[in-house]
Amino acid sequence: MDSGLPLRMVDDFLSSDENRRRLVLITGHRRENFGEGLKNMLNAIKTLTEKYPDVDFVYPMHLNPNVRKPIKEIFGDLVIDNKSAERNIFFIEPLEYLPFVYLMNQSTLVLTDSGGIQEEAPGLGKPVLVMRDTTERPEAVDAGTVKLVGTNFDLIVSETSRLLDDQDNYNSMAQANNPYGDGLACNRIIEFIK
Repeated sequence: MDSGLPLRMVDDFLSSDENRRRLVLITGHRRENFGEGLKNMLNAIKTLTEKYPDVDFVYPMHLNPNVRKPIKEIFGDLVIDNKSAERNIFFIEPLEYLPFVYLMNQSTLVLTDSGGIQEEAPGLGKPVLVMRDTTERPEAVDAGTVKLVGTNFDLIVSETSRLLDDQDNYNSMAQANNPYGDGLACNRIIEFIK
């Protein structure tokens, strides 16, 4: 595969005038969520796409068949038809790291079961809803940049809705003090060395 293709796909998606809307980035691939947990997550996402037709949802699909099969079962033809004008959910192939970070930076918020994203998204000022029951990053939860919603359908829908509907709630997460730093470590090191 052409290594530049994913970034061009992301650029094409984001450059379209009709897609200059809020964007929810989704990842879901953890083994602990396979089965009912993943189905709950996907059904919640489907409900959110119907509740918010003015918001785009982008899901780079993990290659694992245990992830792709339930996505296809729940979303049907929407998985392969990314060109439909009447849709707001886009299933794309996995992205390389830099195109993914670029997409994350363009997003409004992130729904994920990933660990690393819980550290990276707050650095970009993006609220993270973690679709797991536990996290190895409790400091992010304590800081308010991350909220655990588990695989509970109602909680995923209600907390995502709260972030999309309530600007004060959104700002409190997006502007919370990032426990992983402020991105200025290099500048401080340079100043110290001088």
